[in-house]
Amino acid sequence: MKLIVGLGNIGKEYEKTRHNIGFIAIDEILNDLNYSEINKPQFKGTLYKSGNYLFLKPSTYMNLSGESVGAVKNFYKIDNDDIIVIHDDLDLKLGALRFKKGGGHGGHNGLKSIDSHIGNDYHRIRIGIGRPEEKDKVIDFVLGKFSDEELEKLSKTLENVKKAVFDWNEKTSSKYSLKG
Repeated sequence: MKLIVGLGNIGKEYEKTRHNIGFIAIDEILNDLNYSEINKPQFKGTLYKSGNYLFLKPSTYMNLSGESVGAVKNFYKIDNDDIIVIHDDLDLKLGALRFKKGGGHGGHNGLKSIDSHIGNDYHRIRIGIGRPEEKDKVIDFVLGKFSDEELEKLSKTLENVKKAVFDWNEKTSSKYSLKG
């Protein structure tokens, strides 16, 4: 079983915000899949299943994402090597992608929470959202909505995220169920 986690905040006011790029990526991936929704309150999030894949959008808000990830990981007995967390990264230009396993949280509160619940030796897909010029504008920036032009630029990035997730799947012999 593989667990793909998209980080974000719940609520209409956070839709299409930079901090919600993980949720946006999960939604894009699910567009191409047949999946079922798994409703268990202890998961503290929305969980979808397609083949041997689980897709999670924590509903704990960003700063407590680890509660949700830890609950799903423990319930399904998923190894950290079988977890990918998709999140925003201020230090990368808009649309840039970086892949890594393990490492620090870089001040990202969602990663900090996950690290405290499951450790930091999981896979990450970092999606660049850019950085505002003024440091005191960071919170407003990450919680600000993408412009239509930015979303258009991110469409290719999100396609690459999808490919990366499915390539990881093929290399580990898991299955997913495409819409047909």
